[in-house]
Amino acid sequence: MGPRVAIVHYHLQTGGVTRVIQHAVHALLARGARPAVLTGQRPDAPWPCPVQVLPALQYEETRPAASPRQLLETLREAARQALGAAPDLWHVHNHSLGKNLLLPVVLRMLAEDGERLLLQVHDLAEDGRPALYRRLLETLGEGDAQRLSAVLYPNAPHVHYAVLNRRELEAFRSAGVSPQCGHLLPNAVDLDMEGGGDPTPPPAGPPLWLYPTRAIRRKNLGEFLLWAAVTPDARFATTRGPANPAERPRYEAWRAFSAALELPVAFEQGERPGATLAGLLAACHATVTTSVAEGFGLAFLEPWLALRPVAGRDLPELTDDFRAEGVRLDALYRRLEVPCEWLDAVALREAAAGALERTHRAYRRPVPEAGPERALAAWIRDGWLDFGRLDEPLQRQVIRRLHASAEARALLRPQGLGETLPGAAAVAANRERIRHRFGLHGYGERLRACYGALLESPTAPPDALDGGALLDHYLSPERLYLLRT
Repeated sequence: MGPRVAIVHYHLQTGGVTRVIQHAVHALLARGARPAVLTGQRPDAPWPCPVQVLPALQYEETRPAASPRQLLETLREAARQALGAAPDLWHVHNHSLGKNLLLPVVLRMLAEDGERLLLQVHDLAEDGRPALYRRLLETLGEGDAQRLSAVLYPNAPHVHYAVLNRRELEAFRSAGVSPQCGHLLPNAVDLDMEGGGDPTPPPAGPPLWLYPTRAIRRKNLGEFLLWAAVTPDARFATTRGPANPAERPRYEAWRAFSAALELPVAFEQGERPGATLAGLLAACHATVTTSVAEGFGLAFLEPWLALRPVAGRDLPELTDDFRAEGVRLDALYRRLEVPCEWLDAVALREAAAGALERTHRAYRRPVPEAGPERALAAWIRDGWLDFGRLDEPLQRQVIRRLHASAEARALLRPQGLGETLPGAAAVAANRERIRHRFGLHGYGERLRACYGALLESPTAPPDALDGGALLDHYLSPERLYLLRT
């Protein structure tokens, strides 16, 4: 029999991390392991392994009051009930993001007890999430960055870290993760569990562009609505709205804006009864992603499995990994540009300066010298401004101008959004490359290797990674996006 594995995450709502956990469970079961999932909310659908619901694992805004010791005991008891014995290892997702302030403390306690931990990082509070980092620093670190590092990032031979791409691996190595304890674990890409069958040709009728996303702020919904405002004779759809109540006001403002301009956008199509990702992909002709930040980037890969090409905003820190594996992503742009004189120069500088001040104050770091100028130099090149760098009010100004004026639309760069989609042969070639390089079988083998290395590791009293070095890897004015502040 394989190892008993306790998988821990805050929820099992439809989305990227949940899909990763589903893939892991299926891969583990196929290899004789015994997984169980411990989560904060009851899943909407049955799972092929035991699931234990622990409300104290929910997001900070909704979880019931509990102490770290209470959650520790509850976790251990729930794992024993689900697995029949104590787990051989704990596989925890996004523990350091700041969504739950009990979990990092509990994991530090487990590390001190010699429990084997695989901490899989999909998103980082240090990477453009200053409000979450501030909450972590003030609550768990009591204002001290070193104290926070000791809680968030235990460093010991029996504590391993799994990251999604080379960018994160370099960041964790700079913070002190040894080669034996740091693993590159790109997500599996598989639509079979989403109800996918054989791919079907695109349907007849006006083109339908699908944005397969949960529309939180960093997904840059305004840029998707810009597509709808400038693309004639096409329809647009999103799959899901944000689950976090704090995200709803901005999202609802975008919905109201779309309705006011009568844009051809249908929201939350994935929330309809019986909707599946595979079914939504079958109903569209292509997909769009406009996100300004991702942990892995499933949206760049999954649609190809349904023979649907991907267009939109490129994220080279992620997509260069995919290109290195032979995936062609030629319909992506790195910047979506409008003339910078469309917006007031003083307002732009004030927005950059204010965002840098808020961000660095949250991270307890001084704003670098000439920080606003460095940010604006990344935003504006030769008089052209990248739309994705703007916040919602500034984006709405631009969209209104584009919606109202054909002359303005002629100045958008690149022109003809989505007109460079690849042909059927290139789409099919991408599908086969992704199935080969990122399929479920290969993911299972990589995951088994991670577990094997962890189970063979000795135990030792934990110290801490250098959280400051991790933060330095991400905090620079050139990386500033107002949607991430």
